[in-house]
Amino acid sequence: MSFSACDVVPFTQARAKLSDLADQAKAGAEKIITKNGESYVALIDADRLDYYHRLEREHIHLLLIDDARRGLADIAAGRSVEADGAIARIQQRRAAGAAKIARTNKSAKKRG
Repeated sequence: MSFSACDVVPFTQARAKLSDLADQAKAGAEKIITKNGESYVALIDADRLDYYHRLEREHIHLLLIDDARRGLADIAAGRSVEADGAIARIQQRRAAGAAKIARTNKSAKKRG
């Protein structure tokens, strides 16, 4: 949805005309309330807000389904590893990195 200049309302004006702006929002308009020249909040119909939230949930569900599809394709193609083995390798890399940092710090203390 695009906004026109009449859809952008300064906060002070919105406070004075809240009832009128609410009626416009209920009729389908979406208002951007600004504060200090920056967008601050939006005024929209509650049913439309609920609709936006439902769309967002559906989008998240579609992303999860796509992730699951890609995961199953990876398993079918043999591009997967057991979780326990992957976690063990990560822990080994972290331990090796921590040991390297400790050696570097110890070496720096001897020089300093």
